[in-house]
Amino acid sequence: MEKYDVIVIGSGPAGNSAAYALKEQGKKVAIIESDLWGGTCPNRGCDPKKMLMSGVEAQKRIATMVGKGFDQTPKIIWEELMAFKKEYTDYVPQNTKKGLDTTGIDSFEGQAEFIDANHIKINEQRLAAKQFLIATGQRPTRLPIKGKDLLQTSTDFLEFEHLPKKIAFIGAGYIAFELAIIANAAGSEVHIIHHNDRPLKEFDYELVMDLVEHMKSAGIQFHFNIETTAIESLHSQYQINGERFELMVDCVIGATGRIPNLEGLNLEKAGVDYDKKGIKVDDHLRTTQPNIFACGDVLAKNQPKLTPVASFEAGYVAKAMNGASDLIDYPLIPTIVFGDQRLARVGLSEKELTEHSANYHSQTIDLSSWYTYRRINDQGAKIKFVYDETDTIVAITCLSQIADELINYLLIILSKKMNHEEIEKYIFAYPSPASDLSYFI
Repeated sequence: MEKYDVIVIGSGPAGNSAAYALKEQGKKVAIIESDLWGGTCPNRGCDPKKMLMSGVEAQKRIATMVGKGFDQTPKIIWEELMAFKKEYTDYVPQNTKKGLDTTGIDSFEGQAEFIDANHIKINEQRLAAKQFLIATGQRPTRLPIKGKDLLQTSTDFLEFEHLPKKIAFIGAGYIAFELAIIANAAGSEVHIIHHNDRPLKEFDYELVMDLVEHMKSAGIQFHFNIETTAIESLHSQYQINGERFELMVDCVIGATGRIPNLEGLNLEKAGVDYDKKGIKVDDHLRTTQPNIFACGDVLAKNQPKLTPVASFEAGYVAKAMNGASDLIDYPLIPTIVFGDQRLARVGLSEKELTEHSANYHSQTIDLSSWYTYRRINDQGAKIKFVYDETDTIVAITCLSQIADELINYLLIILSKKMNHEEIEKYIFAYPSPASDLSYFI
């Protein structure tokens, strides 16, 4: 039986990063992957999605300049855009595996099953370790409705050889929004169906609805307060049924959340506690079994389940598994909905702001006439600041073509608690999002 200091289960951004860090500590490390080497993000998640989105951003950028030096909006050729994506994704598994092999990290393919807290089985082979790290991530969930097997997922969307003419997305989170924006820009008729009238609930309602109106102006159709009850296959199309609602489409994408990859691990045999939200850990990312740790999207946690957060946890947990005593301390975490108009936020959660609304006040600024945004004809650019009772900024949301850049600058300012006088000490390149910072703070 092969024995290791640490066995990592899952080769996504969290597991992979931690495995390298543990190897650098001089430990004997093995890593197990049951699917694609590299995990969800680079294979069928944020990376390929944003490569497709790059085509949308290029198209929409020119669209804003039609009549201002351009005479027409370019058409997206889906097959060519998909080929561009595949130039990257096709090589992720082999490059990930090659990197592990070169570093001397042993790799195993198959479903890992705990025998007890120190032993694991994979493909009938037994391995032993002093410590384990579980980083198996999440996968799309399916609505528990009649015809649920007819639902496709974001994984399927990112592999479409040809784009369906008419697509419906069930759900109104950031995945549904981003994929809908991509499909619409590439020429599909797009519908978003949601069970209530509050899409993107983790973001500021005012700017969310501005984004919804922007998407409507591009042709995306929203159907709010629709409880989907069934999907039927009819004449090579699919009928979506709800109370007093029917819609025929060529494809139905379920985007109603994700669930942790825990099946098959036999966590009970290892003494690891979990629930439907994921694995329970303490402030050292240690599970209920002291020698078994977990990180990334498989955790039951309040922090956003995003790749940068998983990578941050991986860096921390490698030190914690080596005896570091400091508790994990999460910094401010920005979240972004990508598109031609990007929605970004940082600070206190919308839940916190809503539950204690009497303690906060806000200011929304129209940025469309500011030179940074006017020069790119960003007519929908806005930013919203939320302040506490001492007029300290506690949350920021911005909607703009360059919101992702701006939110990262503001993240640093909030984290460092910089005031106007401190920002004024810097000379930033002009025009740029950074050159406007002193006017905000």
